[in-house]
Amino acid sequence: MVFKGQAEYSIDSKGRVAIPAKMRKAMSPEAQDTFTITRGFEDCIFLYPMDQWSDIEEEIEDLNMYDREVRDFVRIIMMWADEVSLDGQGRISIPTPLFEFAELDGSALILGAFDHIEIWDPDQFDEYLNEQPDDYETLAESVMSM
Repeated sequence: MVFKGQAEYSIDSKGRVAIPAKMRKAMSPEAQDTFTITRGFEDCIFLYPMDQWSDIEEEIEDLNMYDREVRDFVRIIMMWADEVSLDGQGRISIPTPLFEFAELDGSALILGAFDHIEIWDPDQFDEYLNEQPDDYETLAESVMSM
């Protein structure tokens, strides 16, 4: 399963946003139309299908809990984590703390990010893109030559 592409959707008054059909179709049946939603990086929200989240939990389980940085990371990612399921219209409800964290305001940019989906405030994402120091070609060369 790979999530790719982008779409912008409005957020309704109950904090619900649609997940694009092509991303819903990319989910495996094992996910049972359910995600773990949690705080992401750079002011976005991460949305992992349940079967992918199980892999994350296994990685966390293997971390050294005697290391303070590990404990700090685990506390933060898990305190924000919640389960959300797709409703009949293909929407999820964004929990209020995450809604506020991502500074969502009326619309959401839904991005495919390989093994997960990211939810951004469109203006925040534009700011993020403008802050990037390297052009796409330089970034690709640096990352892909590792």
